[in-house]
Amino acid sequence: MANMLITAREGRLWARFGWRDAAIFVAFFAALLAFMHTLQLMTSALDPPAFSIRLSPSALPAYAWRSVVRMFLAYGISLAFALTMGRIAAYNRRAEQVLIPTLDILQSIPVLGFVSVTVTGFMTLFPGSVLGLECVSIVAIFSSMAWNIAFSFYQSLKTIPRELHEAAVNFRLTPSQRFIKLEVPFAMTGLVWNSMVSFGSGWFFLAASEAITVLNHNYQLPGLGSYMAEAVHQKDIAAIVWAIAAIVAVVVLVDQLFWRPVVAWAQKYRIEGRDDDQPTSVILDILRNSQLQAWFTDRVLAPTGGWIQRIIGRMEAREARRPGHSRFFSLLRWIIAIPLVIIGASLVLRGVSLAVFSWTLPMIGHTAWLGLLTLLRVTAVVILATIIWVPIGVRIGFSPKLAKIAQPLVQIGAAFPANVIFPLITFAFVATGVPLSWGSILLLMVGTQWYVLFNVIAGALQVPADLREAAQVFGLRGWNRWRRLVLPAIFPSWVTGALTAAGGAWNASIVAEVAVWGDTTLTAPGLGALITETTQKGDWPGIILSIAMMCAYVVLLNRFVWQKLYEIAEERFRMT
Repeated sequence: MANMLITAREGRLWARFGWRDAAIFVAFFAALLAFMHTLQLMTSALDPPAFSIRLSPSALPAYAWRSVVRMFLAYGISLAFALTMGRIAAYNRRAEQVLIPTLDILQSIPVLGFVSVTVTGFMTLFPGSVLGLECVSIVAIFSSMAWNIAFSFYQSLKTIPRELHEAAVNFRLTPSQRFIKLEVPFAMTGLVWNSMVSFGSGWFFLAASEAITVLNHNYQLPGLGSYMAEAVHQKDIAAIVWAIAAIVAVVVLVDQLFWRPVVAWAQKYRIEGRDDDQPTSVILDILRNSQLQAWFTDRVLAPTGGWIQRIIGRMEAREARRPGHSRFFSLLRWIIAIPLVIIGASLVLRGVSLAVFSWTLPMIGHTAWLGLLTLLRVTAVVILATIIWVPIGVRIGFSPKLAKIAQPLVQIGAAFPANVIFPLITFAFVATGVPLSWGSILLLMVGTQWYVLFNVIAGALQVPADLREAAQVFGLRGWNRWRRLVLPAIFPSWVTGALTAAGGAWNASIVAEVAVWGDTTLTAPGLGALITETTQKGDWPGIILSIAMMCAYVVLLNRFVWQKLYEIAEERFRMT
């Protein structure tokens, strides 16, 4: 009888199959076929002549699709990494003391640093295959996305109200249930907005990840980034305009087809919200009203999710009943991990030792001075971004109607790769006589200011409406309102935004301190320019020293600035 009822229900469901279902079916399988074809191209044989970039506009659709696939693969890896590392750092004090400074260092290492380290390894791992270069490109894009999302998830977990933690304990939620029902929903707003700005950062470094120049070798993968790099190299104005138009079109499509539905869907996880304040999405409405989507959810996703939860529940129950068994697996992990760490560390130390013996005191002192110059530019960027974007971000976050209008505009601005217009800005510097030493601050601002804006918007969106109404009832206006409500509410989010903006500025210094237009190159003294120069020359001692010096500055900033600010955010500005 049950089977007959299910069959009858499914028959009624398929009887209502309409245009929405047909559109979803066609779009899904078209994207799937295109993705499978792209994977086939990504694993094809390495043929250098095939990598010559054509500047014909007809090549742009295929290049755009290749870039979009790389971006989403890198984003998927970044999201999994962020959820794992952020949770470990939030709940393990010892891991937190190691992971947070490490993530801060990693986010500050320029993309070229990751490319320099990974290109040889991946090409050795996949000899004669394009897959090696594709992995290098995806890792480079990953290195521009992951850290901001990880910091956002970590900050959200550290500021979960104690009442919610107590409720989770009272309901006896297992760790996996706590993760699914409490932690991810609470952090959803920050995750979505920081994912958008991280995705935009990936566009920013797309040229560096697809047009790879390292160790005196040039590699170009088909994509929008390599197309733009080739157009700038050839001074082809028409190709540059076509590339800009293609990038804007892709950014708008990704925003409308992916991010806008995600933002609208994520509103259900807000602590508070009104029905008329909810962002809308035509794509999300089509999916929600689709019978095909309902069938897929009921017949595939729900059973699969339930099966996975039951397996995880059994594993957690087994671990809880057998603490000795848990200690055994912990010991086993250490037994496996320690030899791998020793082998990896020995290889790294061997390379570092060869480089260190080439260093001299004047060389170290000069690198430290260049690091100080870049530090001053990074500090200026954070201060300017805070002054400009905090009031705007609060205004957008406190006004859902304004957020509906501003979200796609802000997303397009953040996702648009600012380095595309660097050549035009460089031309303006040359025409006006502005030295790149000062102009590089503007270049850094263009690419990294969005971290502050997006985090402030996310923080403002999470402020409960009753707090804003209470501030209005008590007559808080002007500075008193900012001091007693706004600043305490957004401070944790601002810390995350300022930290990631600083890390992004360190990273972006490789393109901001070296501006190129054809055969004309402007250079600003700094670590970014030094890393670019040594990487292109294949100067390993210089590469290691410059990256090590940048890491040293980042560690000091993390220890004496960002860690203190995170402690203040957790202790004084936590919503309890």
